[in-house]
Amino acid sequence: MMLSPDQAADSDHPSSAPSDPESLAGPDTKGLLGCCVSDPEPVEEGGGEGKGGGRAALHPQQLSREEKRRRRRATAKYRSAHATRERIRVEAFNLAFAELRKLLPTLPPDKKLSKIEILRLAICYISYLNHVLDV
Repeated sequence: MMLSPDQAADSDHPSSAPSDPESLAGPDTKGLLGCCVSDPEPVEEGGGEGKGGGRAALHPQQLSREEKRRRRRATAKYRSAHATRERIRVEAFNLAFAELRKLLPTLPPDKKLSKIEILRLAICYISYLNHVLDV
């Protein structure tokens, strides 16, 4: 079991008990101290046994950067926006290939070429044009 830096500092002395009120209260007495302890941060029920371990479940603002990113990406709004951006990117990519394809000479002129064939043909054509200019 890996300890966070906070826990590692406390574990130097195994006989020392935690000093924060939540740790002293334990899961069974949470309701007893809940009214006396002012805790501005939201606390989830379940004692941290859920996904992400104890630290992430008890203190949402202390989530790692990666966990925050995962939670933000899990929303339907984010996925929809990402899919829209990706669709626009792919359309622009395909349009650029179509424009490059129009500039390349092939027989027959309307022959369907894959993207890699378009790139290879463009390289050969540019090389040929450079050779023509050098002669």
